Amino acid sequence: MFSILRSLSVAAVSVDAGWRPYIVSISLCIFFCHVSCLKESDGVCSFAKGQQLRMVLKRLRTCCCCSAKHTDNDDKIDFGGGNVHVITSKETWDRKIEEANKDGKIVVANFSASWCGPCRVISTVYAEMSQTYPQLMFLTVDVDELMEFSSSWDIRATPTFFFLKNGQQVDKLVGANKPELEKKIAAAAGGGGGGVAPDAK
Repeated sequence: MFSILRSLSVAAVSVDAGWRPYIVSISLCIFFCHVSCLKESDGVCSFAKGQQLRMVLKRLRTCCCCSAKHTDNDDKIDFGGGNVHVITSKETWDRKIEEANKDGKIVVANFSASWCGPCRVISTVYAEMSQTYPQLMFLTVDVDELMEFSSSWDIRATPTFFFLKNGQQVDKLVGANKPELEKKIAAAAGGGGGGVAPDAK
């Protein structure tokens, strides 16, 4: 699949300008069909494969005549709905963790990606839960924007949710499993139902 996309990206540069939109359209169809295949039964996207596909897509967009119509903002999603704080830097992360520690709040951190279908689906639910449970702090990290920082958390699939108390991980959930996420968040908020063990290390 990657070799086909690479060949099409080369063709988009070399052919007559009139054919470029058609080549790009074909390439985008292949890309998004493959992205849909990244969704597994438990609602996760492969972080490594997604990054490779995104790099190829960027090349296709920048080398064609319709690049002005297709920008990186086209596939962005709003991770900051509800009471969710979008983390844009390591400094912002540290500041929010310190704030949560001071207020005695458990942090729920969502590592997501705009190209990930399950991330898009669960982002709305996550935003709604951030309003339902104001006693928790909800953070979202776009793994594309903070790749090095995300790698330090050993993110292998998106979405990945971490539950932190006093800056330490107490629980983790991989995948857009809505019932399990709701269960863990309710437990973290003191609503019972299993999930986070507040004093676990």
